[in-house]
Amino acid sequence: MRAVNPKLNAVVVDLSGEALKAAKAADKARARGGELGLLHGVPITIKENVDYEGRPNPNGVPAQMNIIAPSDAPVVRNLRKAGAVVIGLTITPEFSFRAFTDNPLHGLTLNPWDPGITCGGSSGGAGAAVAAGIGTIAHGNDIGGSLRWPAHCNGVATIKPTQGRIPSYSQSAATERPMLAHLMSAQGPLARSVGDLRLALEVMSQRDPRDPWWVPAPLVGPKPKGPIKVALAKLPADMEVHPSVHAALRQAADHLERSGYRVSEVEVPDINGVWQTWCDIIVNEVAVLQEAGMMAVTSEHFHTAWTGIKVKAGTLDLKGWMRATAARSAHIRAWQLFLEDYPVVLAPTTVMPTPGPRADAVSVELASKMFWNDLRFISAINVLGLPSAVVPVSLHENRPIGVQLIAGRYREDIALDASMAIEKRSGMLVRQLWKQMA
Repeated sequence: MRAVNPKLNAVVVDLSGEALKAAKAADKARARGGELGLLHGVPITIKENVDYEGRPNPNGVPAQMNIIAPSDAPVVRNLRKAGAVVIGLTITPEFSFRAFTDNPLHGLTLNPWDPGITCGGSSGGAGAAVAAGIGTIAHGNDIGGSLRWPAHCNGVATIKPTQGRIPSYSQSAATERPMLAHLMSAQGPLARSVGDLRLALEVMSQRDPRDPWWVPAPLVGPKPKGPIKVALAKLPADMEVHPSVHAALRQAADHLERSGYRVSEVEVPDINGVWQTWCDIIVNEVAVLQEAGMMAVTSEHFHTAWTGIKVKAGTLDLKGWMRATAARSAHIRAWQLFLEDYPVVLAPTTVMPTPGPRADAVSVELASKMFWNDLRFISAINVLGLPSAVVPVSLHENRPIGVQLIAGRYREDIALDASMAIEKRSGMLVRQLWKQMA
């Protein structure tokens, strides 16, 4: 952290003093021969938008530095219970609402592969940190791609769990989150290997009574009858797609085929309609409940990015809102039925090369295009609440490319199995990064 973070600006709260004390205590506990947690002594980072007891939870906004967490969020509590040692808090953009990591409190975060491209967002600090070797596991969260997009940009792995898998709550919040925002968001881990993701997911998923939506679902389900069929998602005709993305998807499909899966290119259920439902719901909830307060305390970069997201959203009255929430149920049903035949969907994260560090702040038009064209397959999955893993596959011009593996509700194990099959053949891309950094 001390060697690489000054250049990256990924960790913005240094907890190394506390971490060293916790590490010494972990050594003593191990020497006593007592029972140890799954992550005993493992260094990790926490994203600075969940409660960490005694610390500010500003969510990237200077005006919120006076919000002090009275208790640990469930995900923090679960990680600490398992013996993990928190070495720092990672940066998030303002209100965690940009796909690019930059805020007026701490500045811009760089991608360890290339400072000319974004580290992603909103868990960009988490992704950059774990890729560069800071901590073994990074905590993040995802309401429109905020785990999967940074994993892609930084060449690491992640799993966005099914909604309800990992409990979520921040006591410092002034009000409860609206229902659909809660149902479309998830806490989760980023790590350099799929094996580390499995451990982190098991730890993070432990019950916390403060989250009424938490579900006590098993982490491993019945194995699908083999060979497992994989749907390689056909890309909509209106999407502008870079050749490197087609190549990465073909490479991932080949890795799966060689591992015993059966891959067919098929059309997934109404990806455009699913994305539009996500956009309509999230934009209207924010516009009604949060927008005025957010716009009053945020930067011009935030204003441009948020306006770009809003461009594609319909303005909903009460009847329109009810129809949108009903459409969400229909989309989930269609995907669940599709996943009965194809337990895994192989899809892109983005369909274009990774853009610059502040590309969403260049213009409203560019921000809108990126969310609709480039990231359509990421944000759409949030409205479905399905688990989705991202695993790195290849490099294009020394910049990582990852793919998504989407599975049925509470079948993170299926998505992670497919990710592991790809990882075994593609390898851990960050090893190439470390050679360049050495």
